[in-house]
Amino acid sequence: MPRLPVLTALALSFATMAVADAPLIILDRAQLPFDLGPGHPANSPARTSNSPNSAWNSASNSANSSAAWENRPSNPDNEKRLIFTADGSVLGYYATNAGGVMNLFDVNGKRVAYRPARGTRSLFTTSGEWCGTVDRNRGGMVLAVTRSCAARF
Repeated sequence: MPRLPVLTALALSFATMAVADAPLIILDRAQLPFDLGPGHPANSPARTSNSPNSAWNSASNSANSSAAWENRPSNPDNEKRLIFTADGSVLGYYATNAGGVMNLFDVNGKRVAYRPARGTRSLFTTSGEWCGTVDRNRGGMVLAVTRSCAARF
């Protein structure tokens, strides 16, 4: 599977940060390989399993609420799952629910986006718009998102 060279290079440059923390970068959709973009059927916002109305992705699912202990900004575990920029600014944190959905929250605990549990590495806004992708590196992951998605943090 092709890798986005910029994602890989940036992920390696963040290797000195804590292992579970996730750097956030702005992506250029024109440079994104097809298999990572919203045009690929697995990454389509129209796919049922990617929908914000799917049971595990839904905002009405208490497992996705910042009121749940696992998702609270005050939960010490979330201090090990920070989302940060290249200059070290913390934008928020991420937490995975029991169904495997990864939720992205801003620093105040507002849910910004999610990655469905299976079938895609894409991120979607809480309203279901394609927002970016998650890529793995040696020490963890990097979040590559659109400018409009990054502005939600």
